[in-house]
Amino acid sequence: MGILSRASYIVRSKINAVLNRAEDPSETLDYSYEQLRDELQKVKQGIADLTTQKKRLEIQQRRLEENVEKHNEQAREAVRQDREDLARRALEKKKQKMTQIEELETQIQQLQRQQDDLVDKKDELQSRIEQFRTKKETMKARYKAAEASNRVSEAMTGAGDEMEDVGRSIERAEERTEEMEARAAAMDELQDSGAFDDALSDKDDIDRELEELRTSGEVDAELDTLKQEMGAEDAETAAEAGEGETADADAAETEAVGSEVDVSDVEPSVSDEEVDAELEELKEEEKS
Repeated sequence: MGILSRASYIVRSKINAVLNRAEDPSETLDYSYEQLRDELQKVKQGIADLTTQKKRLEIQQRRLEENVEKHNEQAREAVRQDREDLARRALEKKKQKMTQIEELETQIQQLQRQQDDLVDKKDELQSRIEQFRTKKETMKARYKAAEASNRVSEAMTGAGDEMEDVGRSIERAEERTEEMEARAAAMDELQDSGAFDDALSDKDDIDRELEELRTSGEVDAELDTLKQEMGAEDAETAAEAGEGETADADAAETEAVGSEVDVSDVEPSVSDEEVDAELEELKEEEKS
């Protein structure tokens, strides 16, 4: 195989592969069906032309037959007029017309046979076209169903071109997201470690640690103060509750023994100054 032949073969194979990929069976079947219908129309047109030609010959045959009858009358009239020469001429023309009629009859019969043959072929072709039409519609329906099934399968398995592009987009998005997350985590780690100093601040890492210690100490001191305040309030509330209970108990005891003892024999009650002093001692203990 020469270089040109080989190049031509490769080009034809490439073109054939491209055409196969671009070919739609539904469109091909429809085109073939239309081609058959065009052929059927041509056959019908041929039958019509043949029939027209046959009719023209039949008209010409009838005219010749009329002329034959006319020449017969002329020959009879010439014989009655004792014009044998005219009668002979009329009979000669009659003979010529009859010869033409016979030739036309042969041609008409031949055209009739061709017409019958074309009609039979037309009927057969039309029957095949109808069969092809039924098969065409069936094949188109099967192709559409197979195409839809193939698309569903490709979509479910992710094997289609579009799904492949979608899968690649998702992969690229995931890679980009992971990269950004890793970068953000790295920046946070470096920021926490103090590796990145604030460009607008003159503090180093020692200054920041000292500031954190001061802030922590202030928070602890404020927390202690808050605890002491809460403890003092709780102690005061408890003292007030105890004082009320003591007063109620003394009153009940006085009423119980008041009728048996003399008022002068009862010991003097605790003074308010002593209670206040004891309460102050409790507060001091709570604070300490």
